[in-house]
Amino acid sequence: MRQLIAALLLAAAPAAAHSQSETMTAQNPLPPPPQAEQRPHSFERHGITVEDPYNWLRDPSYPTVDDADVLAHLRAENAYFEAAMAPHRPLIETLFQEMRGRIPEDDSSVPVRDGAHDYWWAFRPGAQYRTWYRRSAEAGTDRTDQIIFDEAAEAEGKQYFRLGALEVSPDGRYAAVMVDDDGAERFQLRIRYLATGRDVETVTEVGIGSPVWTADSRGVVFTEVNENWRSYRARLHRLGEPAASDRTLYEETENIAFTVAVGRTQDRRFIVINTGENTSNEIRIVPADNVEAPQMLVARRRPNIQYSIDSGRDRFWILTNDEHVNFRLAEASHEAPGEWRTAIAGSDLVYLRGLAAFHDHLVISERVEGLDQIRLRSYDGREHRIPFREAAYTVSLGANPEYAPNGYRLNYASMVTPPTVQYYYPAEQRLETLKVQQIPSGYDPSLYATERITVPTRDGRRLPVSIVYRRGFERNGQGRLFLYAYGAYGIATAPGFNTNRFSLLDRGYAFAIAHIRGGDEMGYQWYLDGKLDRRTNTFNDFVDAARGLIAANYTRAGNIAIQGGSAGGELMGAVVNSDPLLWGAVVADVPFVDVLNTMLDESLPLTPGEWNEWGNPITDRTVFEYLRSYSPYDNVRAQAYPPMLITGGLNDPRVTYWEPAKWSARLRALRTDTNLQLLKINMGAGHGGQSGRWTRLREVAEAYAFMLTQMGAE
Repeated sequence: MRQLIAALLLAAAPAAAHSQSETMTAQNPLPPPPQAEQRPHSFERHGITVEDPYNWLRDPSYPTVDDADVLAHLRAENAYFEAAMAPHRPLIETLFQEMRGRIPEDDSSVPVRDGAHDYWWAFRPGAQYRTWYRRSAEAGTDRTDQIIFDEAAEAEGKQYFRLGALEVSPDGRYAAVMVDDDGAERFQLRIRYLATGRDVETVTEVGIGSPVWTADSRGVVFTEVNENWRSYRARLHRLGEPAASDRTLYEETENIAFTVAVGRTQDRRFIVINTGENTSNEIRIVPADNVEAPQMLVARRRPNIQYSIDSGRDRFWILTNDEHVNFRLAEASHEAPGEWRTAIAGSDLVYLRGLAAFHDHLVISERVEGLDQIRLRSYDGREHRIPFREAAYTVSLGANPEYAPNGYRLNYASMVTPPTVQYYYPAEQRLETLKVQQIPSGYDPSLYATERITVPTRDGRRLPVSIVYRRGFERNGQGRLFLYAYGAYGIATAPGFNTNRFSLLDRGYAFAIAHIRGGDEMGYQWYLDGKLDRRTNTFNDFVDAARGLIAANYTRAGNIAIQGGSAGGELMGAVVNSDPLLWGAVVADVPFVDVLNTMLDESLPLTPGEWNEWGNPITDRTVFEYLRSYSPYDNVRAQAYPPMLITGGLNDPRVTYWEPAKWSARLRALRTDTNLQLLKINMGAGHGGQSGRWTRLREVAEAYAFMLTQMGAE
């Protein structure tokens, strides 16, 4: 599927990896790695028989996992991981302490006003979880800090804890709280009375997303998942009434691929009920002060047409791709929300990405030639962009809950500039810095350099690559480099700041982000060119980015560490199959690698909604054959593979645990080298791995230690 790199470069890589593996084995003789039993299993689709000898690793009772053989194998893999990493625990501890030293123990957010209160979060020194606070914003009132939710107290004694949402009622008396304590992303929705800090009601055990309060603070609109973990309905709960009497406002029955979400317009006049998937949707609007009134359908669903909506100055404002791939801005009256008139036409150069309608301005998030921009447009049509000094950066609209502020909060960063909270005063066209992320152990930006280059792809495109390194990094063709990408769902990988990566930069690595197709860095078409029957462009782009960096003398084959998660884990699986000798070490987190089997199983939570991203192999033989041609699990073959660390979560509803487990088993059975391969399954977590900031950080340290030791650069 992909041509190999030059023979001279290939010849150098395996010897170095093999030597490192032998050295580690001599110092720490490991028992043989677990070998999963092969049990005959096959299925036929479109006249093609597929063998799947590791199908048994999928517990038929899932989401309950209690099969003794499955659990025994996963525990054996975890034990092997611990044994293999044991000699490197001092390095892991060193990396962990470095990373922890760059994070303020008592970090806190900048307070933001919402109604009569300022709200913020803070970490107590050493705490794993946040505590949420508020105080009166009104002059002449009691401005004592009030704890409204203590994540640390709620998480005590639990292996996993995640706060999914914290929404305070308009009158400030209650909070709707969403919590998950096992990683399965089925959230418990509680109503908390803030005066006492006690939960007074539990609304549902299977909530998802962020709830929305009605204008009178007596009701909350929320969404629930069904047994297949699909967000299928929006419901209304009235405070003080039994949950059994909750009314269903909307239930998606027409398309099992569509999911339901709720939101609120910036002017707080309307509650928005959205149903859709990645490529099409439809929206219903209901007054926030009369939520049981007849709903207004904005526009019916159409294939490959998306739109979003906000309300400001007695008009609806709509972003849609109905006329241009990079979206246009339209407006409509509140009385006729489906009658759209163009306010900003679509453009080949300007990609419209987001919209918030405030009292004085429409704030438009957009991207021009791959660079984030914020445009302010007055309701009389005057507009300007906020200027930023750096040549490459990422910026987004921050927390701005009020409808009529005197300015707008922004989140800004670059690969050398720490995350910065800024406030923009449009009347003065002035930016004020509210907070710069502090790095307690010290940070001197002059020691580092960043650049953005383009490299050619095999089909004639120019691929952006963002790079950061410590000054003094030599471009002599021998450098070590960490290459990262995601490349799916139109999600861009921004050239932002990450304190963890300095543990690599200070050890001589360069760090690069490949802005591959499948993301939307270069416009919406960039995303379309990396999905469905063009999915392999994503994998080719990543390999071409590596080759381009080699050609530019940043590195060489075998000196490139790579990492990706979820759909980015699929990327890792594809490129280790196609070009294994390019990579010196690979980390694949919760990797989506059993693509064909997953897309054939419509009982799985996400499958129907994913067909528009990957294709439907159930009904289309061409799709079946295309998925089979690149599915990482199905394309493992007898060849040398680089050192690999693979992770998963037993409770993961997005990428089920058996995907990394099956992939690892097939790799173990077929690989022809002696390089280290590890599988770590978090037995009490889901898609996001362990919870708690220090626990998560230790997992990052483990991944970095794996890469450093396998690349011989400890």
